[in-house]
Amino acid sequence: MSAPLVWVVVLVKDFDQAKQRLRPALDPGQRRELARQNARLALAAARAGDRVLAVCGSQEAADLARLAGADVLLEANPAGQNPAARLGIAHATAQGARSVLLLSSDLPLVSRRTIATMLSAARRLGSPAVLAAPATGRGGTNALHLSPPDVIDLHFGDDSLGAFERDAAARGVRLARHESPRLALDLDEPADLEELRRLAG
Repeated sequence: MSAPLVWVVVLVKDFDQAKQRLRPALDPGQRRELARQNARLALAAARAGDRVLAVCGSQEAADLARLAGADVLLEANPAGQNPAARLGIAHATAQGARSVLLLSSDLPLVSRRTIATMLSAARRLGSPAVLAAPATGRGGTNALHLSPPDVIDLHFGDDSLGAFERDAAARGVRLARHESPRLALDLDEPADLEELRRLAG
């Protein structure tokens, strides 16, 4: 049996540590439940790929991911998105992945169709190539398709989209932006909650 072509790697933080910037709007229990809910959405959406891998920052997150049917890697010492993504890429590559989609678990509007659409766009782009889904307003990146998985380095964090573009340009690798409202909205700040309520209303 041939190896799956596309692995979707979902980056799931420790629920107790997630959403700290939402403290002005949500109490700890609300932030925790929001993180769990968004993780469930991301794991379900990731099933649009050939294989789903969750890189988890806590045992609770790992248990939730297993219940969702994902392969799981539990980080021994969580240190942010880039180390988590590297761990996931290394595992997927060792299992024969030809491309990976790195997916945030902070996206309240994501769906399986959303991810299927991005994977379809990535196939049209070809390889080697990078397809990046920008976050709203802050220069971030909420989903990143890499073909092959090591085509560029990882730069999640402030101005990650610009960093990915510069890295790709330096290597002569094509990078395209995948503009998707369902991938653009992440819940990092109280204003994001207001935007979610506006869209839901």
